[in-house]
Amino acid sequence: MKKTIFYLATCNTCQKIMKELGVDSSWNQREIKSQGLSAEEVDNMKAMAGSYEAIFSRRAMKYRSLGLNNMELSEKDYRKYIIQEYTFLKRPVVIIDDQIFVGNAKAQVQGAKSALEA
Repeated sequence: MKKTIFYLATCNTCQKIMKELGVDSSWNQREIKSQGLSAEEVDNMKAMAGSYEAIFSRRAMKYRSLGLNNMELSEKDYRKYIIQEYTFLKRPVVIIDDQIFVGNAKAQVQGAKSALEA
């Protein structure tokens, strides 16, 4: 089983979810602030999640400060912002084999737990 998590070290929610999922040294762990995201990684996440919008965080502080909330963003825009600025990745992103779980919604965390138990 291949397990990867993309998270932010300063995010308490990420830490809580990592503990809940039992993330340990068997996981490929990527701290997105210290190790930025490559275009290839973002493209792979998009392929699994269905769209760049699905992995884009509107909660990022820069979303409003850059005025993105007043703009009509395209898939190309979402991709550009996620690659440019780690805070735009909805987190955590958990990849278990060929399944992706994005964000901290209960259903996503539960889905990741179920995939780990399978």
